[in-house]
Amino acid sequence: MKENLIRDVIQGMLPYLNNAQGEKLREVLQFSLASYDIKEKEEQDDDEENFVELFLSAKRIEGCSEKTLNYYESTIRAMLYDLQKEVKHVVTDDIRRYLTEYQERKKSSKVTIDNIRRILSSFFSWLEDEDYILKSPVRRIHKIKTGINVKETYSDEALELMRDKCSELRDLAMIDMFASTGMRVGEMVLLNINDIDFNERECVVFGKGSKERVVYFDARTKIHLLNYLHSRTDNNSALFVSLKAPHHRLKIGGVEKRLRELGKSLGLNKVHPHKFRRTLATMAIDKGMPIEQLQQLLGHRKIDTTLQYAMVKQSNVKMAHRKYIG
Repeated sequence: MKENLIRDVIQGMLPYLNNAQGEKLREVLQFSLASYDIKEKEEQDDDEENFVELFLSAKRIEGCSEKTLNYYESTIRAMLYDLQKEVKHVVTDDIRRYLTEYQERKKSSKVTIDNIRRILSSFFSWLEDEDYILKSPVRRIHKIKTGINVKETYSDEALELMRDKCSELRDLAMIDMFASTGMRVGEMVLLNINDIDFNERECVVFGKGSKERVVYFDARTKIHLLNYLHSRTDNNSALFVSLKAPHHRLKIGGVEKRLRELGKSLGLNKVHPHKFRRTLATMAIDKGMPIEQLQQLLGHRKIDTTLQYAMVKQSNVKMAHRKYIG
């Protein structure tokens, strides 16, 4: 406990002392406190609990979803439980050691470890901004290099094979909706029939953080959507419903399962809703769509996220080199 107190005093004086003066102050404090018994406040556990709850409240106000907040909470609490230290006494070496041991214990990827680092950085930076701590211990832990994995997209041939294989009008409309809008599967299952503007070929979706944005679909999608809706006999307001009565709103798991079955029947690798989104982003970049417009279309807050989706084809790089350079 004495060392924690000394560390707090030293940290508070850092802006005003050089290294030699800091070491001297440490020696004086250690000598002066040697004959004293120092006990921690009993309400400290409540302080720790309040820090986490206050941080989550701040993130909730910023628009984070409950799923994201739960991930934040479990990540932060796991760190605090492992370190068994007050938030105010967590130092950079504690975080480094925690991340290293976590990776070794869980056999986690670099992407996972960097996600944990990012969440802890957000938590401690917020504590620093709110003056609960002097300086974030994660500040000196830099982003973990994860490398660039070029993820697969659907070829034009694969998309046509999926369309031809569809025996249900609903599935055909779903595939075209994914392919032409690039919307998330979570956004699609929330759509109602009244959300669709067939004249303008557009609809409003609710993305992450309940943010609204307009997405657009092509003429083929419009035709297949209308054919599907005209074939329905139910009164459900949802755009996509189950095939069998009582025709409930289709859920994310139902969409994913249907696409997996379709891909398996065609021998296609990893048919998944998000792959349509990545395909649209790549195609848009290849055809010259400005990255800022693609960012708005996909509903990304940061343009770096958009760039991760848009994997430019090497053949187009070669053509651009010939056009602009040689």
